[in-house]
Amino acid sequence: MVARICKFILLVQFLAIAAIAGFLAVVLHWPWPVSLLFALGFALAVRFLIAANNFRIAARTRSRLPEQYRLGLLATCVLLLSEYKATMLSSSWTMPFRRFSRRIPEQPRGLPVLLVHGYGCNSGYWHGMSKALSAARIAHQAIDMEPIIGSIDEYAVLIHNAVEALCRDTGHAQAVVVGHSMGGLAIRAYIRRHGNGRIARAITLGTPHHGTALAHFGIGVNTQQMRWTATEQEGVASDWLLQLAAQESEAVYRLFVSIYSHHDNIISPQTSSHLEGARNIDFHAIGHVALSLHPRIQSTVIHEILDAATLRRQSA
Repeated sequence: MVARICKFILLVQFLAIAAIAGFLAVVLHWPWPVSLLFALGFALAVRFLIAANNFRIAARTRSRLPEQYRLGLLATCVLLLSEYKATMLSSSWTMPFRRFSRRIPEQPRGLPVLLVHGYGCNSGYWHGMSKALSAARIAHQAIDMEPIIGSIDEYAVLIHNAVEALCRDTGHAQAVVVGHSMGGLAIRAYIRRHGNGRIARAITLGTPHHGTALAHFGIGVNTQQMRWTATEQEGVASDWLLQLAAQESEAVYRLFVSIYSHHDNIISPQTSSHLEGARNIDFHAIGHVALSLHPRIQSTVIHEILDAATLRRQSA
C-alpha cells in the first residue's frame, strides 16, 4: 500500500512539473530546457520547504538542547540538507521501488535481525541499513506493517510471526529487533503481548517512547496513540503510552537500546526517545528520517547486534 501511495505521489509530481513546464514554454514562450529546469527546481524547492517546515514545527515543543550540541549556521544547513536528502531518497526511491523481505548472507555473523519500520513507511525505508547489515554479514528481515493507519497493537502479531519464522529458518532461538520511530513502539507492544523470550536485544531509532507533539498532525489510530500533548508544566503522553509503560517491567527495559538525536524533526520533545531503564545513546545533528541512513548510526546498530550475540554466547 505504501509503495503504491509513493508511486502515485511521484506521478502527481511529474504531472505538475510537466504542466508548469508546458505553461512556461507554450504560454510565456520560455525555451523548453529552461522551462523544464525551472519546473523541476520548483518541485524540489517545495519538497525542501516541507522538510524544513518539520523542523520549524518541532521547535515549538523541543526539549532543552544541551549546550555542546548547539549548531552554527553551516552545521544547521548540513542538517537540513541531509534530512532533505534522506526524505527524498526514501519517499521517491527506496519505499516505492526497493522493498524487500529477507536477506541472508553466506556465513552470517551474530543473531538474525528483524527490521520494523515507522509510521507511513514500508520495508524499503531500511534499504540503506540493509546494505550496511549485508556488508557486516548479518542476516536480516524486514516487514511491512499494515493497515497504515491502524492501531499499533495490530502490528504485534505481524512482528510475532516474523520473529518466529526468522528464528525457525535461521536456527537461532533468539533474534535482535530494530525499530525506527513508531516501529519501536510496535516492538514494545509485541513484547507486552507475546513476551520477550525470543528477543536478545531491542534497538529503537528515534522512537517516541513518551509521545511526540507532531503526532497531532497525523491521521489514524496509531498517531493518536503516539501523541504528546503540551501542558503548562511539561506534557502528557497518550493514554495508550501510559498504559503500555504501566504494564512493562524493568527486565523488559534492560533489553532495550534507545538511539536518538537531539535534532530530531519529528519526535518533539526530542528527549521523548529517552527510555528509562534502557541504555540510551544520544546523537546530534541528525534528522528523523536520516537516522537509519547515517553511517554512525549504522555502525552503532551493528555493534549492538554483534554485542547481543556475544552476551548470549557467554550466558549460554
